[in-house]
Parts: sequence; structure tokens; C-alpha cells
Amino acid sequence: MNDKRAAYLAVLVAALGYFVDIYDLILFSVVRVKSLVAIGVAPDHLLDAGVTLLNLQMFGMLLGGILWGVLGDRKGRLSVLFGSILLYSIANIANAFVTSVPLYGALRFVAGIGLAGELGAGVTLVSELLPRNSRGYGTTIVASVGIMGAIAAVIVAETFDWRMAYIVGGILGLALLVMRVSVRESGMFHAAKTSAARGNFLTLFSDRSRVIRYLAIIMVAIPAWYVIGILATFSPEFAKAMGQPFTPSAGRSILWLYSGLVLGGVGSGLLSQLIRSRRKSVGLFLALTVVGCVAYFLKVATTLTGFYALCVAMGFAIGYWAVFITMAAEQFGTNIRATATTTAPNFVRGAVVPMTWAFQWFRDGAGLGVVGGGIAVGVIVMVLAVISLAGLTETFGKDLDYIEP
Repeated sequence: MNDKRAAYLAVLVAALGYFVDIYDLILFSVVRVKSLVAIGVAPDHLLDAGVTLLNLQMFGMLLGGILWGVLGDRKGRLSVLFGSILLYSIANIANAFVTSVPLYGALRFVAGIGLAGELGAGVTLVSELLPRNSRGYGTTIVASVGIMGAIAAVIVAETFDWRMAYIVGGILGLALLVMRVSVRESGMFHAAKTSAARGNFLTLFSDRSRVIRYLAIIMVAIPAWYVIGILATFSPEFAKAMGQPFTPSAGRSILWLYSGLVLGGVGSGLLSQLIRSRRKSVGLFLALTVVGCVAYFLKVATTLTGFYALCVAMGFAIGYWAVFITMAAEQFGTNIRATATTTAPNFVRGAVVPMTWAFQWFRDGAGLGVVGGGIAVGVIVMVLAVISLAGLTETFGKDLDYIEP
């Protein structure tokens, strides 16, 4: 297989893998209320039970991010692409048969571990196989196609019973394993096998410059998951607290949010290629994210249709996620690239845990209520993101064939 064909195949498989990953990741948010009601959770406990299960899933992703990242640098990018999807496919099929909150939580934790490996390994492989000046196109395709998995999750969940929706996700994942047999390992990974520091997670923290780069790249993307994990997931609760004359569906909010995210992913990725700058593209879309959040809390949307349109706009704004994952891969050497690229997005997604804790504390402990708690968390993550972006260096066109000392 020639290099060009191998690169194209890697992009296709990574994109479809991320599609299934996002499908399974978002599915819980979509079927949260239906599934919890079905297993006997009382209406006044739905929010807290949902937060608990979401946090268990995210804890699993934090642990899995480290596990799969280290394996990706030590055993290869392909080993992660196979192992992670096998684990979360089986876990999601098992989710269809839960009968209690503790069992549901345990399986969301296991699924979270599996879901953690897909994106980082795929983006690392694609970044190392494509030419330096065009790899942004490849990672944009991976991110944009993958994000469509959320739309599929909503459509399937609204068409079938929530249990069948989980089974569909598991079957899609198992079917994808067949395609992965033909994917080739990265040549840069083979060349880096002699590195003593290969796959050492602590290497990210052994140098001040690396620590700053790593933390900054994580902080830049957290606003995206503030919008997804807080504003969209709990949109029914926010609408009620703000006295809106409508009650949005969490599933529909996520559907329209991710519809915009697909467009934003393509837009931010192409923009970064056209202006030859990852930082400027992220900065513009981060500014749009702030505008969207302000509009959300100012109740600019006065109808349900208007609210869903706002979800599309906010989704477009957080589409800089596509550029973020490219930047994560470009920030580090080959010996710890999979570790960094796999753990970074999972720490971002895992940030939903402290964000929901902070949201609950601001809501109850500080007495700010649902709306005030949401605003407080949003201000904090936006400020941290802007400061972090200012501290990152430009990586467009950077040669990735090097080892971190």
C-alpha cells in the first residue's frame, strides 16, 4: 500500500471510529431522562442521578485517557484503535440491560474508559501519516465526520427504544473493527521505538514548558464542553429556571448543537489552513462562543424554534474543537504524542465533572440558583481559555518528526 492510500484509509477509519465514539458518548445525554425513568428514578431525583452517571462516565474517560495514551506510545496507535472500540462497544451493549442506577453507573464508567482512546489515537495516526501542510484537512475530516455521530445518536434514540439505541451503538463499533485490519501503523512511531521516554505520562510534567503547553491546550477547549455538558445537556432545567415559555428537549438541543458543530468544525479547520494559523482560528471561534453563551442567558431566543437556532449557532462557535485536536497533536514529540493527544481531549471532556460540581455548588452552596450557577461556571472557563490561548505558540506546518527530551 502506498503512502497516500495509507493516509487516506487512516483518515476514513479514524473518522468513522470517532463517529461511533461520539454516538456512544452523547447517547447517554440524549436518553438520560427516558432511561432513568424506565429504571425507576423519581422525577425530583433525575437531575442529580443524571449528574452522577455523567460524572462516572467522565471519570472513566480520565482514567482511560491515560491508559490508552500510554499504550498508544508504547504499543502503537493501532493497538489503541482496536482495544478501545472493542471495550466501549461491549460496554454499550451491556448498557441496554441495566436495571438500577449503580449498575448503570458502573457500565458508564467502563464505557468511558473505552471511549477515551478513539479520538487521540486516530488524530495522532492521521497527523503522522499526512504531509505537514495538509494534515489540518485530515484532522478536520476526522472531527467533522465524527461529530455527526451525535446527530445519529439523537435520530436513533428518537426512533427506537433507548435500550435498542445502546445496542445499535455497540454493533456499529464491532462492525468497524473489520475495517481497521487494513490500516497501517505510523512510520514515525516505529522510528521512535528507541526512545526511553516513550509513553511516559509523567514526561508531560517533567519540564516547565511542557506542563504549560499541556495545561494550556486543555484549558482552551473546556468552553466547548461547558456548552455541551452544561448548557445543552441541562437545557430543560435552564429554560424552566429562566422562565422561558417553552421547554426544550435535551436530545433536540444536542442534535441542533452538533449540527452547528459539524459546520463549525469544517469552518474552523479550513480557516486555520487558509490563514495558516491554528491560534487565530481558535481565537475567532472562542469569541463567537462567548457571544453565544451571552445570548443564551440574556434569553435572546423567545421561542422554541429560536432556541434551537441558537443551539446551532453555539455549536458552530465551539466547532474550533477540530482545530484544538490538531493543535494537541502538533504540540508534542513523537514519543509522547499519543499520550498527550489522547489524554488532552479526555481531560477536557472530563472537566465536565468539576464543572458540574461547581455548578451545583454555585446553585445551592452560594445560593445563585440554576441560572447564576451556570453563568458563574461559564465566566471562569471562558477567562481561563482566553489566557491559555494567549500562551500557546503557533504550530501550523510544524515538523512532527522529533523526540521530546
